[in-house]
Amino acid sequence: MPIHLSCSILIRRNVHSWSLDSYQGNSSFSGGGFIPGRLQNKVIIVTGGGSGIGRASALCFAEEGAKVVIGDVDIKGGEETVRMIKSSGHEAMFVKCDVSVIEDAKNMVDRTTEKYGRLDCAFNNAGIEGVNAPVADYPNEIWDKAIGVNLIGVYHCMKYEIEQMLKTGGGSIVNNASILGLVGFPQASAYVAAKHGVLGLTKTAALEYATKGIRVNAVCPGFIKTPMLERGGITTNPELMRYVTELHPMKRMGRPEEIAESVIWLFTEASSFVTGISLLVDGGYVAQ
Repeated sequence: MPIHLSCSILIRRNVHSWSLDSYQGNSSFSGGGFIPGRLQNKVIIVTGGGSGIGRASALCFAEEGAKVVIGDVDIKGGEETVRMIKSSGHEAMFVKCDVSVIEDAKNMVDRTTEKYGRLDCAFNNAGIEGVNAPVADYPNEIWDKAIGVNLIGVYHCMKYEIEQMLKTGGGSIVNNASILGLVGFPQASAYVAAKHGVLGLTKTAALEYATKGIRVNAVCPGFIKTPMLERGGITTNPELMRYVTELHPMKRMGRPEEIAESVIWLFTEASSFVTGISLLVDGGYVAQ
């Protein structure tokens, strides 16, 4: 029986329990023969690929055989992700991109097709957290910025990604939303409003392009250990860390690689009859 080694974790059944074993590698083996990665030769854009979920996903996609284009405002972080991918023998390119600027989004897609000739998949992941404040006290300029990146930025990218995919017969787009695209959360009105909007945009585009070979889905992570949580003071505050962890029925926060694995599934033919969904990867958070 072939054993597939996923991009970052191997789920192994033993006599007593399921366990997660870390490993390096991505190939499938059957009797010593090589089976190409799940994303072999796919051209994939990852926005916000300079850190966190974006970086972990980009590395996983590359390990699965993809050519990865990193779009980010963080030049140092984006170039480091590209270096990491290339150092492991895979192909990647960095394009500076502020997704809230429509010209940047268009340039990112144009650069991708100039280099690789097509675009197969896109993970619209770039996002910012905003500030913690009740609605009446929320700073207008920060509200505008949060909506500009987290919602309008997704629209900007989708606009040109879809335009390109229509030229080549289709593709798969995954938008990174959040559990907060499905429920409210005090003190986070801009983030919550933007992520709800991303899910509406995802469903609408899925319907519009369902017969055009383009599938559009969203992932909705719970709280994931990333630099965004560090900036929010969660991972550096033990009491707050315990509180956020306890919000999840599984009593832990998620890992970026777990989101990446979900996106890989949505990119592949394994999900060929799936479009317009909001895939929860949240340790049971929304089931409560």
